[in-house]
Amino acid sequence: MKTTRDFRPLTDRYHFDTGPCSYANGFAQVDSRQDASYYGQWCSPAARTIVSFSEGDVTTTVCETDEELVAEIRELARWTDEAGYGPMKIDAVCHGELRAAFEKLGLADLLH
Repeated sequence: MKTTRDFRPLTDRYHFDTGPCSYANGFAQVDSRQDASYYGQWCSPAARTIVSFSEGDVTTTVCETDEELVAEIRELARWTDEAGYGPMKIDAVCHGELRAAFEKLGLADLLH
């Protein structure tokens, strides 16, 4: 697994929603009650990548295997619940191929 960190102080989550982490680029939003203009998360099952944005801080985690990605997503869901921001859900509602990719990984219970 490789994690990189960046800082983009003049960016908000909508830059990611409509740009690098859009559905068109194979990402689904990872929703929680913490979501705001200054906070968001996305996941691409094909790229095995999770992107987190919080107040300008950008953390990108690229997993080497599907199992590693599933473990990271499950840990994120656990943390989200424990922090009081749950339940965490993956928003792939209108994107059949993306939804199927998460189902294939065994994450159907986390889908909207």
